[in-house]
Amino acid sequence: MSNVSHFWELILGTVIALLPLINPLASAPTFLAITEGDTHERRMEQLRLACIYMVAILVSFLIGGTFIMKFFGISIPGLRIAGGLLVAGIGSAMLLGPGREVGDDDQARKEARAKRDVSFSPLAMPILSGPGSIAVTIGFTSLATHWLDYVAITMGILVVAGITFTTLSLSDRVVRVIGANGMNAMSKVMGFLILCIGIQFVVNGVLGVATDPAVVKAIRDAALAK
Repeated sequence: MSNVSHFWELILGTVIALLPLINPLASAPTFLAITEGDTHERRMEQLRLACIYMVAILVSFLIGGTFIMKFFGISIPGLRIAGGLLVAGIGSAMLLGPGREVGDDDQARKEARAKRDVSFSPLAMPILSGPGSIAVTIGFTSLATHWLDYVAITMGILVVAGITFTTLSLSDRVVRVIGANGMNAMSKVMGFLILCIGIQFVVNGVLGVATDPAVVKAIRDAALAK
């Protein structure tokens, strides 16, 4: 029973951690801008491919995260602290920075318009799967001890992709209903949630270092030496 509970907790935790970072509501104006002039069918095709690419990118980092950490000699607490600082920085910028207007990101839009296919870049990366979501995904490898855990996290990523697809497919209606002020307010709320997630990652990393047996032994030996 506990295994089943852990499975669903991982799915829910993945959705809660990734959804504020990907933030499809805040991405709606940019999505509309970079697909400006496309037919509805073409826009949906670009969105569908972007969500597939997003899942592929995040799952690749989820599976390869352990190998990357071993290759560079990165510890789990170190990864949590670094990822937490990155995520907290993104959250604080969203919370304290100026609101993103629909007319922002002109350079990204110009580059996107110059391309025929915007599904991978800039839509899938970095708009949907940026550094923050990648760092969080790699951080989830510390919670995966069994192949079913990887399945649960992947399912969480798929749920986020489904929510993102549904939200962005209705982006024109969302922007029209919520308006610029509502989008800015939503961005502030998401920024606060992201900041909390980042701080918690740092706290978990510091606790991991403090309770590491090697660190505890070194502190005890130093105390006894005095």
